[in-house]
Amino acid sequence: MPSPTQSALSLIRPQQAWQGVQLFCTTRQGGVGAPPYDTFNLGLGTQEDPASVHENRIRLRQVLPNEPAWLKQVHGVRVVDADDPQLFEPNQGPPAADASVSTTPGRVVAVLTADCLSVVLADQAGAVVGIAHAGWKGLAAGVLEATLTLMQAKRPQATAWRAWVGPGIGAHAFQVGDEVRLAFQGKGAEQAGHFLPDPLESGKWRADLAGLACWRLAQMGVKQIENSGLCTVNDPHRRFFSYRRDRQTGRMATLAWLGSV
Repeated sequence: MPSPTQSALSLIRPQQAWQGVQLFCTTRQGGVGAPPYDTFNLGLGTQEDPASVHENRIRLRQVLPNEPAWLKQVHGVRVVDADDPQLFEPNQGPPAADASVSTTPGRVVAVLTADCLSVVLADQAGAVVGIAHAGWKGLAAGVLEATLTLMQAKRPQATAWRAWVGPGIGAHAFQVGDEVRLAFQGKGAEQAGHFLPDPLESGKWRADLAGLACWRLAQMGVKQIENSGLCTVNDPHRRFFSYRRDRQTGRMATLAWLGSV
C-alpha cells in the first residue's frame, strides 16, 4: 500500500513556532480506513481493523524523527519519563499513563484523543517537553500539574513555561452533571464562564474544558498559553474524531519533540 508524502497529511499546529520544539495534532485526513474510522485513525484500542491503524501509523512515522512513545491512557494522573527505555520495551506494550516528558532531542511524546484535550508544555529555551491527555477526570485530578512537576525535576534550571491546548470538546457541546462541576471546586469551577447552566436540561451544565485547562496552567505559572479553540464535536469541516458526537470513532494524535524532524 503506497504511503503519502508529508503534504498529504492535514496537521493542526500552534499559530507561532516554538523555539526548539516541534508539535502538532493530526486530523481525520491523510490515511486509510472505512467509516466510522475514516480515514486517519491512530488508535489501536478502537474496533477498526488493526491493519488500517498500523498503516496510518506508518504514514505518521514519515513526518517524525522517531517512533512515538505511545501510552496506554487511563484517565489518570500518572506521568512517565519517555527517556526511560525500560518503560518502552517493544515486547511489553505501552505504559499505563496519561502524560510523558522528555529532554532527549528527537524523542517523540504522544497522546491520543477524541474529545479530551491534549496539552503540550515546554520551556521557552526548548530544553524539556511534556504532553498530557486531559479529559475532565485527569484535569480535575491534576495531570497538568503532575506533568510540569516532572518537567521541572528533569530540568530544574528551565524557566518561562509555555503551553498549547489542542482540539477538544467545546463548551457548547460538553454537557455534564453536578459530579463534574463538584470535581472542579477550588480548581476553576468558580471562575466565570467555566460552568454555565445548560439551557436545554435542568440540573445539567455546559463545561468549558479548555477554559479550565488554561486557568489551571496560569495558576501553575505558565505565562504563554495558546488555546487552539477548536471543537472536536462541532467543527464545521468534521476534521476531528469525536466520541461524544459519534460514539464509535477513531483517535487523533498530538505529538511533540525537541529539535527538528
